[in-house]
Amino acid sequence: MTDTIAPPPSALRLAMDARALVANWQALSAMSGSAEAGAAVKANAYGLGAGRVTQALAKAGCRNFFVAHWREVADLLPHVPASQIAVLHGPITAQDIAYARATGARPVLNSLAQARLWQSSGGGLCHIMIDTGMNRLGLSLNDLGDCVLDGLDIDLCLSHLASADEDVAQNESQLRAFRQVRLNVQAKRYSLANSAGIALGSAYHADLTRPGLALYGGIPRPEFANTIAQVAFPEACIIQIRTLQAGDQVGYNATFTADHPMRVGVLALGYADGYLRCWSGKGRFVFAGREVPVLGRVSMDLTIVDLGQVPDCQEGDWLGAIYDLPAAAKASGLSQYELLTLMGQRFSR
Repeated sequence: MTDTIAPPPSALRLAMDARALVANWQALSAMSGSAEAGAAVKANAYGLGAGRVTQALAKAGCRNFFVAHWREVADLLPHVPASQIAVLHGPITAQDIAYARATGARPVLNSLAQARLWQSSGGGLCHIMIDTGMNRLGLSLNDLGDCVLDGLDIDLCLSHLASADEDVAQNESQLRAFRQVRLNVQAKRYSLANSAGIALGSAYHADLTRPGLALYGGIPRPEFANTIAQVAFPEACIIQIRTLQAGDQVGYNATFTADHPMRVGVLALGYADGYLRCWSGKGRFVFAGREVPVLGRVSMDLTIVDLGQVPDCQEGDWLGAIYDLPAAAKASGLSQYELLTLMGQRFSR
């Protein structure tokens, strides 16, 4: 019987402003100058939903999409050709190779071992990542003379900036290294800049930029402050309203005690959904334009809020988390990346 009955709607939803998303990509594309702007849609498009994000950006003209895992490819395939999807972690196993061949998604080769695996399976068009100083994924500069690279048919040669959100010497150091890479690696296109790297100027843009955080409303550098709009709006339903008396204690470990009669609401939201305990006593929601503060400690599935300023708010009503990313990062101590990617699967998207 349950196989034929759809489950009820979630008590959590993650609203996405698709127009803001597209406007952010268009602004980043304009800032990229003569370079084309792609989109990092890994980690379920930073938590917003890879399918709907990819669909919106593809309609706006984006033609290059980046995921981390091979299992992320499937969400994109209904919306864009596989040849426009790059898998940043590259092929590790024969199953990865088989999936790349079957779908047409492009592997990003990160090591000589991955290059040999790709070549031994028949080769073909691929991307390649070169490490220019981050010491994360990518071939080292010392690997570039290896003969296995000579036979690669490289579409895109990438590197990744480690500290583009800061004005530090490492940025210029990586740029110099990338210029040498371009002299030593024959590829159809080259790419270095992430979101923050776009703001560093045209020297960093190469042929393709790869914005991620800024697409989704993040502000990695001050240059974006008046350009990038909020995209993600988490919302939670009130599932119970309670009346407290003076002296009543709230939540685990009784970190809040009422000093007067209070009307409070219980939201179907907790740290299992990515609304972490760091929001305890700090988080704020909004109902009909009025702020609703968090009381006590956030628990796994529930958060308690003060409804004193919203007497018209009832059980079943929705509250929106105040979630402007730079301000929320400052309030919570989480990074803007974490604020997006932590939001769990109980949110409807």
